[in-house]
Amino acid sequence: MALEHRRALRASVLLACVIICSNVPSVGGSLYNNRYAGDQVFRITPRNVEEVQVLKEILGHMKVDYWQPNSAVLIHQNATVDIHVKRNDTQVLHARLKQERIDYGVFISNLQREIEKQTGYRSSRRRRSESQYDYEVYHSLEEIQNWMFEMNRTHPDLVRMFSVGKSYEGRPLYVLQLGQRSRPQKKAIWMDCGVHAREWIGPAFCQWFVKEAISSYKYDLVTTRLLNQLSFYIMPVFNVDGYRFSWNTDRFWRKTRSKNHKFHCRGVDANRNWKVKWCNEGASSHPCDDTYCGAFPESEPEVKAVAKFLRKHKKRIKAYISIHAYAQMLLYPYSYKYATIPNFNCVESAAHSAVTALYSAYGVRYRYGPASTTLYVSSGSSIDWAYRNGIPYAFAFELRDTGHYGFLLPESLISPTCTETMRAVKAIASGLLKKCDTHKNRFTFI
Repeated sequence: MALEHRRALRASVLLACVIICSNVPSVGGSLYNNRYAGDQVFRITPRNVEEVQVLKEILGHMKVDYWQPNSAVLIHQNATVDIHVKRNDTQVLHARLKQERIDYGVFISNLQREIEKQTGYRSSRRRRSESQYDYEVYHSLEEIQNWMFEMNRTHPDLVRMFSVGKSYEGRPLYVLQLGQRSRPQKKAIWMDCGVHAREWIGPAFCQWFVKEAISSYKYDLVTTRLLNQLSFYIMPVFNVDGYRFSWNTDRFWRKTRSKNHKFHCRGVDANRNWKVKWCNEGASSHPCDDTYCGAFPESEPEVKAVAKFLRKHKKRIKAYISIHAYAQMLLYPYSYKYATIPNFNCVESAAHSAVTALYSAYGVRYRYGPASTTLYVSSGSSIDWAYRNGIPYAFAFELRDTGHYGFLLPESLISPTCTETMRAVKAIASGLLKKCDTHKNRFTFI
């Protein structure tokens, strides 16, 4: 009898294990089927114009994945170039760079191993309800959307969930409205994350922001004031199709997933598809490029849906914030040209306050300034479009790090990265509750 009992117990344990394990989401099947084994990430620094030309020529003969900058066109002297190189090309590139005496190093020697370190083996992850939701791991699209439903269900006083449209592949584009609903026409802030699929720290931050705002409401004076006096529109995953693809197939996918009738290449850079100096400098007209601008402005249903929502509410929306990675920068318009925006003093002051607040957490330094001069020139960007359409404060964050991990920021760094960024966003939001005198370059309380 005891033997039968033990057998039955073992069988039930085994069955439970099968059920639990089958419900745990996998990352990229069997971790992308080992597709990145032996791939390397190089950091190359051309020191003069001649080396820039030689480097472009070398890279032009092989298929590489540009991390920073995101296009060969943007390679300049004395500026680092981070590129992901397939294992079959690594030896050739090592040899050519040594032959040309171009300064370089390898900061990820086996990309597959780094991916496994970042994502881990997740059979024990707690994901089943909001109370168990782990904000210090990366989450799949399905998990994030289920989390949004849960936040909407459990916090009806502060959260309202809605969709602004559907993606190319038919997925809903969900947004959370955050804040007390006492006044319907409050000033508002829009924040989106996950515009570029491979930048996983973005969606992690959007979720962290919502969690922190809700949990500290009525306990933290600043947060309480912000949620009482402002509305926050939070879009955790802008590029839903691309983000899902980066989990299931290609960890370093950047674009949307729309099809092109003339080329087999898919997708458009959702941050080059906005109707402001569309497809000029810093964007590509070739569908196979990572910075492809699309067939026409707002060709991507994701961009079109968000643009429509922002246009409809532009009188209330006073700040637009887009979360990207990586570079540790806070950028504002213009992206498409070297020029000073009319309200430069106020925007510069807000950016300074934000990076100062961010630094106060862990001493991490962010550069800040106009996107064109601080990072590089790009046309058709969301911050330029938002600014052009009357939103006076338009910012793009480039979160950690500066290249050691690149797009593979470890889960152990989610908490410090989100904690410091939270301080920066709260500083920007607090500035909206004050009036900025452009001439005196200072804020006064309304």
